[in-house]
Amino acid sequence: MGVNNGGGLASLVRLPGYVFRPYRGDADHGAMVAVRLGCAERDGIDPGSVVEGLPTAAKIAESCAKLDDPSENQVLVEHCGGVVGYSTIRWWQERDGTWLYLHRGYLLPEHRGQGVGSAMLTWAESRIRRLVRQQGTAQTAVFGANAMASEREATALLLDTGYRRVFSLVELELADLRRLPERGQLPAGVRIGAVEPSSYRPAWKTVVDSYANAAFTQKWTFDSFLATADPTCWRAAWDGEQMAGVALCSIRRQDRTVGEVEELSVRAESRRLGLGRALLLDGLRCLSEHGAVTARLYTGTANPHRSYDLYEGVGFRRKSEYVRYRKPIAD
Repeated sequence: MGVNNGGGLASLVRLPGYVFRPYRGDADHGAMVAVRLGCAERDGIDPGSVVEGLPTAAKIAESCAKLDDPSENQVLVEHCGGVVGYSTIRWWQERDGTWLYLHRGYLLPEHRGQGVGSAMLTWAESRIRRLVRQQGTAQTAVFGANAMASEREATALLLDTGYRRVFSLVELELADLRRLPERGQLPAGVRIGAVEPSSYRPAWKTVVDSYANAAFTQKWTFDSFLATADPTCWRAAWDGEQMAGVALCSIRRQDRTVGEVEELSVRAESRRLGLGRALLLDGLRCLSEHGAVTARLYTGTANPHRSYDLYEGVGFRRKSEYVRYRKPIAD
């Protein structure tokens, strides 16, 4: 196996017939999509997932454009001149100051069990160690990796190389937005309505505050919130003049028949009053009115506020589980 990337990484393992090379831009997007399609059946991929579905070439291009130096932080694996796998690295700082360096790899099933996946993992960890040294983040940096619960080989590889499961997300689907229950009576003095621009900052703050004690959460600035704002189906609850909760719902750009509940947050002092259910149902009805037929969302399995029960109570059903793994970085 040869390795020739922009970082100058030398050969890691000798695997006859396999070559690691850097990402080359638009010319690679079709091959990367083909790898994802080739993995779908074996790994139990949900094509309609809002967490990690089956991307188009345009979506791959968009994702690559967001990477810091994609030719350095992405590597493609070739066999007999064709792309059979690839790995990507991205990183961010979490609320507690931890720098998470996340790597994600995809390898066609017929090339598994030959040491290729292990070599991809070795490349990713070596590259991350270089990034950590360059960026001076060693005191708080950790390796991170994702795998669906149904990805048996990827899960086994991570566990065998010292990674541990730290949390998981469950994705849920509501199959028919025409069949929604009634929201019930709101408490006296509480009203629900659209989120106007003058309320964007309180809406953002309501969501951010809901993650104040949550581990493994990424920092979310107000500017980032505004950059992706799609407020058509945002709903907020007010108790008097105080914003008590929000439901941030949107129509998916990739498929206008699918709605997504991006955030549902109720302030601690306003919980157990039915506001979460009311906000959710108002947001879902708005999605239906704007052409969505189904809706998706994801939530943490260890959510202390039992949001899973709330979502199932209005008709959502479990689709897939996505697991985050971590490992200390040691030179």
